[in-house]
Amino acid sequence: MEGFEKKANLNEGAGFILASGSPRRKELLRELVEEFVVLPSHAEEISSHPDGPVALVRENARIKGSDVARQYPDHWVLGADTLVWVDDRVLGKPKDMEEAMDMLRSLAGRTHSVSTGLFLSLLSGDFEETRVDTSQVSFKAFDDSVIKAYFSEVDPLDKAGGYAIQTRPDLIIDTFAGSRSNVIGLPLELMKGWLREVQVLQS
Repeated sequence: MEGFEKKANLNEGAGFILASGSPRRKELLRELVEEFVVLPSHAEEISSHPDGPVALVRENARIKGSDVARQYPDHWVLGADTLVWVDDRVLGKPKDMEEAMDMLRSLAGRTHSVSTGLFLSLLSGDFEETRVDTSQVSFKAFDDSVIKAYFSEVDPLDKAGGYAIQTRPDLIIDTFAGSRSNVIGLPLELMKGWLREVQVLQS
């Protein structure tokens, strides 16, 4: 991926842990960090927040990241959580294909938001911070036949909102604004600047 050729090398200093089992986040983080360990959190997420979807995704990233950080205080730990939302209605990972169909029907012909909450910490260094990046995605107007064709190529059950921007976007997506990698699960632009600030990534 162009623009992310300079990677952190953690042979010296604190190691880096990705507290997420998402294969897409792992692939994206590899664009920035050369060496890291994947240790998914088993902490229980919350399903709603009184301050809305952005606060919800921020808090879930903190819950997951801090769960792993407490076990490895001498390592950098990155927790993340991504969700799709429209009109303050949160669309997580669909439970089954019927719910996935309903999700795409509700998004057809509309613009929705995709937010990724991020938690970064090095507890032994007294550092702990959360950030959120949000992108806007506009869907084409389409019917059930298009949804079925899309699902024949994309498994919606492990994806927030039931879709993936990186696979057959021509079928369902009209335009998007903001970070594309954020929609996939990890905003590389935000992460690159953040890791430079904390000197994990050298300029």
